[in-house]
Amino acid sequence: MTILKVSGLAKRFAGQEVLRGIDLDVTKGERIAVLGASGSGKSTLLRCLNFMEMPDAGTVTLDGRTIGRRESELTLVRQRIGMVFQQFNLFPHMTALGNVMEGLRTVRRMPRDQAQARAGKELARVGLADKAANYPAHLSGGQKQRVAIARALAMDPELLLFDEPTSALDPELVGEVLGVIRSLAEEGRTMLLVTHELGFAYHVATRVIFLADGTIHEQGTPDEVLKHPKKERTQSFLARHKEFSL
Repeated sequence: MTILKVSGLAKRFAGQEVLRGIDLDVTKGERIAVLGASGSGKSTLLRCLNFMEMPDAGTVTLDGRTIGRRESELTLVRQRIGMVFQQFNLFPHMTALGNVMEGLRTVRRMPRDQAQARAGKELARVGLADKAANYPAHLSGGQKQRVAIARALAMDPELLLFDEPTSALDPELVGEVLGVIRSLAEEGRTMLLVTHELGFAYHVATRVIFLADGTIHEQGTPDEVLKHPKKERTQSFLARHKEFSL
């Protein structure tokens, strides 16, 4: 079942075309890894899908309904399409529990006791039940990112977007975040993951998309794109990342 359909998506910044007519169908339970060189449009694509950036052209359809045309519906869209950022984006004055509760309280208008229980459950899911009372300043980068994932999960999104979730982490902390994402994949979550962790993409993704110059240059299974790419541009990109383990 197609839950997200993207047609002709385009985005320009200062006259420069960053996305040039992206067409993409996402089916329920798919795990799509989005690869590409810096500046290829990967992060912009995700930000356009939950309308943190407003596309200049094209449509985004969620469960058969075109979304993002009215400002009034964007809060609901962002509940249904969760986003996990590179830089965590936690509120420094709130505890881990408070950060996860915030959307439940302010957007969902959930009573405090219910929001607290739900936030605690999501922190436990990402292995941070014992850090609920900690403020971001007292968490490692990996723990901050896991709090950010718990915050996204608390809103019950139908689609999760991960924008290079390990790029800001020290190497020894990457594994704990990838482990959480892997567990979500095993639950059957639908997700788009922008990443440079090609080994992880190979083992976890059901489809790999390679972006170049704002277009989908090549896509297919992990085997097709990462082991047997057909396009010269994809081959050149992968040749610079030969350290990943299949």
